[in-house]
Amino acid sequence: MRRTARTAAFPLLIALLGLVVASCGDDGAEATAPEAAEVGAASERAGGAFPVVIEHALGTSEIAEAPERVVTWGWGSTDAAIALGVVPVAMPHQAYGGDEQGVLPWIRERLEADGTALPTILPDTDEAPVEAIAEARPDLILAPYSGISQAEYDLLSEIAPTIAYPEEPWATPWRDTIELVGEALGRPDEAAELLDDIDATVAAQADAHPELAGKTVAMVWPAPDTVYVYKPADARVAFTLDLGLVSAPSVEAAEGDATAADSFYYELSHERIGELDSDILVAYADTQDQADQFLAAPAAQQLAQVREGRVAQVVGTEFIAAVSPPTALSLTWGLEEYVQLLASAVAAP
Repeated sequence: MRRTARTAAFPLLIALLGLVVASCGDDGAEATAPEAAEVGAASERAGGAFPVVIEHALGTSEIAEAPERVVTWGWGSTDAAIALGVVPVAMPHQAYGGDEQGVLPWIRERLEADGTALPTILPDTDEAPVEAIAEARPDLILAPYSGISQAEYDLLSEIAPTIAYPEEPWATPWRDTIELVGEALGRPDEAAELLDDIDATVAAQADAHPELAGKTVAMVWPAPDTVYVYKPADARVAFTLDLGLVSAPSVEAAEGDATAADSFYYELSHERIGELDSDILVAYADTQDQADQFLAAPAAQQLAQVREGRVAQVVGTEFIAAVSPPTALSLTWGLEEYVQLLASAVAAP
């Protein structure tokens, strides 16, 4: 999924930039006292980490000093920034898994727990909302897991240093997203500590459920005429394997000449679904009705996992979004429930 830039926005962008420059002449008059205090604290914590230079797929970005107004775009960078103590001034609307305002539950819960006001929510668009981002007056734009195009990046870079993906759009591993955000914010040590904390939490769940160790798993998203099978490189699979399970050999064996051979998933026809032999099956569905329909379908009945109840159903957009891919805040948000689903599937007779 690669998004295209709205190059027609450039004249309006120039006008917006002029407004931004004019508004900044009042020495930050719009900032409240708490905002000013937080900015000062953030700059002090960043210490002598700047300037920071980050190379990525769309160019090289230099961040001269500790950013005070951060805008996030795409997936995961909002979570990483907040987890590292920096609340963005504007963040993307998340339709999948988000509430009526487009706010993901783990983000809202964290902000409410910290007593922090909700950032500006950017428009719900496929393309980067350049004008809205400019209106937020950012001094750093974080989009390490996104689909921004070269043209969009060029426009955004006229507003503020912009961090894009290291290699391919929508393909940055969740750990790399946290590391990149930490580097851009001048907090690489805090990012390393955050990753260590997440690893410790996952390891504790694995230790609490030794019955998962060594069990094989296949992970799928059913569709009316096909089944999407996730490969071990997919973020949700890699995270699951961290709990002690192993990818079923049948996942690689069944791929064959399937489509999307170079992607993180492949399609498997209903006629071949019975090839997915594993100790447990993880199946995703937006609703419980969809999940039940899959289990009752003749195609699914080819699977011994389905017939014997060895299925972990991950149901609901919030639950799915939390691990697709996981983020600095979402990975532990539904972790206990997810592990219990896996354990119940392993324990099935």
